Amino acid sequence: MIAIEQVSKRYAEHVVLGPVSSEVPAGGITALVGPNGAGKSTLLSVIGRLLDPTAGTVRVLGHDVQTTKSADLARIVSILRQENRIEARLTVRELVAFGRFPWSAGRLTFGDQQHIDRAIRFLHLEDLADRQLDALSGGQRQRAFVAMVLAQDTEVVLLDEPLASLDPKHAVAMMRELRAAADELGRTVVIVLHDLNMAAAFADRILALKDGRICVAGTVDEVMQDAVLERVFDTPVRVHRIDDRPFAVFTP
Repeated sequence: MIAIEQVSKRYAEHVVLGPVSSEVPAGGITALVGPNGAGKSTLLSVIGRLLDPTAGTVRVLGHDVQTTKSADLARIVSILRQENRIEARLTVRELVAFGRFPWSAGRLTFGDQQHIDRAIRFLHLEDLADRQLDALSGGQRQRAFVAMVLAQDTEVVLLDEPLASLDPKHAVAMMRELRAAADELGRTVVIVLHDLNMAAAFADRILALKDGRICVAGTVDEVMQDAVLERVFDTPVRVHRIDDRPFAVFTP
């Protein structure tokens, strides 16, 4: 599904990523984890063509991300940045409608409206659909941005720290909705997460980066091991199982 081949990114002499090679299979949720500065957001941005790699190739559904036409790529891959600012006064519905631009070029059809309505329902935003974004809480705005990405109706969805402005209750709700998007809508979700246990609870696979390299990639149970996590995070970790799920505790 996503093939990453010898990808690197450098600024002058400073290498921030790579070279890295990996594959993200179709379907489910793949979480990118690792310490600060590990290269998680850089890798996600290269996959979504927000950044050009210094070297290497990324292919999504067989399409070379760097050479595919923007209009075609926008029907394959959607991406939500970590920082999202909209200066214009927009309602939630108007924001979500932007997700249909690759298909409608601004001329919304009945089919586009159906996608918009479905995304709003999926993120439980019906009561907020006609509210201005600047009247919403940070968490509500984040849900609206995720709805915009889902309305784009791409097979691959890339999300950079979508839980950053959410409290635990709403973070769990967001991950449940993304889990449903993967399972019910057939999306391939790649998500940058700082919360390792949230990744363990909701993802199918974890790709852990350290110092710009892929340190380990595998299923949740393969990655959620004491020795593996200690190598990734350079600190003592103990993995316990609660309700048959791994849960990491960083020990002093």
